[in-house]
Amino acid sequence: MPVGREGDRTERARAIIRRLARAYPDASIALDFSNPFELLVATMLSAQSTDTKVNEVTAILFSKYRRPEDFLAVPEDELKADIRPTGFFNQKTRALRAMSQKLLESFDGEVPGTIAELVTLPGVARKTANIVQANAYPQLARKDRDAGIAVDTHVGRLAVRLGLTDFGSKEAGKIERDLMDSIAKKDRLRAANLLIEHGRRVCIAKRPLCGHCVIEPLCPSSQRAGLADRYRLARG
Repeated sequence: MPVGREGDRTERARAIIRRLARAYPDASIALDFSNPFELLVATMLSAQSTDTKVNEVTAILFSKYRRPEDFLAVPEDELKADIRPTGFFNQKTRALRAMSQKLLESFDGEVPGTIAELVTLPGVARKTANIVQANAYPQLARKDRDAGIAVDTHVGRLAVRLGLTDFGSKEAGKIERDLMDSIAKKDRLRAANLLIEHGRRVCIAKRPLCGHCVIEPLCPSSQRAGLADRYRLARG
């Protein structure tokens, strides 16, 4: 039986992932990193910023700050200046230094791999923990009973529009639980990357481009959000 706009969420989630995987075969995390610590730092810097801006900053930052000790050794004002372009640099400086201190005190300076351990780090909530685990420790993510799916602004928005959650786009924790019920653990990293890619390109916040959407037949919001857009696209 064909999968439509309504009905079983698990079946629709599978169909959505299949279609998006064909559309974006190379979808992956946009942050640049070469080890778990760099990914953790980049993810923390990405709050209220863009991945492009974070990558610009970390291209220089990671040549200067290679280990947790480096974030503690440098004067606080110097670190603030180095990360200033990412925004909220005062809060991020405090978080990065506290996180580095915790790594040294509790984990011998290494980034832990379980969600339960990651969320003990200052400045690290479930979204950041899921991103770090899924991309730096994928084997652990498949076995960790606490592993979930990172719900950023794009994933939250698409989950609501696609009817994969009962909650509003700002309720990330509740959305994550709904997505965990619908998406198999082995597919969650790919699903997050695909939803983010689609959210950036097509299912944008204002006036989503439903006329160009490969998952439009599976989307219960398309008739509400897409008719005006289709008309605009048809007229050029």
